[in-house]
Amino acid sequence: MALRQTLSAAPALASRRRAFPGEDESYTKARKSLLSEEIDLRRRMTRVAEQRRQLPPGPLMKDYRFKDANGAELGLAELFGDHDTLVTYFWMYGPDRERPCPMCTNWLGAVNGNGNDIKQRVALKILGRSPVERQKALAQERGWQALDFVQTVGDDYVRDFRLLNADGSENPALAVFKRNGSGTRLFWKSEMTAEMADPGQDPRDAPDIASLWSILDLTPAGRGADWYPSLEY
Repeated sequence: MALRQTLSAAPALASRRRAFPGEDESYTKARKSLLSEEIDLRRRMTRVAEQRRQLPPGPLMKDYRFKDANGAELGLAELFGDHDTLVTYFWMYGPDRERPCPMCTNWLGAVNGNGNDIKQRVALKILGRSPVERQKALAQERGWQALDFVQTVGDDYVRDFRLLNADGSENPALAVFKRNGSGTRLFWKSEMTAEMADPGQDPRDAPDIASLWSILDLTPAGRGADWYPSLEY
């Protein structure tokens, strides 16, 4: 077993920070303290990622059915292509919605920019209840070219993953699957529900997976109260 390297204390690393010309002493002190916390956060994120990779095999998946852009009906295992890992995102753009969820749309816009790079390592599919043609029309409107859309066939997938509510509204879902000799298994699914949000906080995952949230959190005003994206500006 490889020995874990002893890490320097975060405050000691933060003390190596070099001040900018004209920097006030109070800013220097506060910035070093914050840098120490940021180093600890980075380490915590690394530990969480390691713990995620060490998850035992998840449940075996049913042969959920989907329809691709060519009209072919495919099973979940066929969405992997040549990869052994499949990353999926179910977005809130069902047949009863006139327009898609702005938050889902914002997130997919960012993923589209990295889509071809992501697909070098894993399969990436965007799932929706609307016909593929409708999903692709929205993609064309947004200028997305690196995302592959498929339609869920039947309600088995959305029911088992609790993506369709009794009132017909939908829930988004980021899920990762692993394929090997024993079949297709769930590796990880985002499971931070709205009920798990802290008081006064927007429901979201940790670490934040949306660049909009992350970048606004770097600013003096943060996200504020009116940060939610719009489909049109």
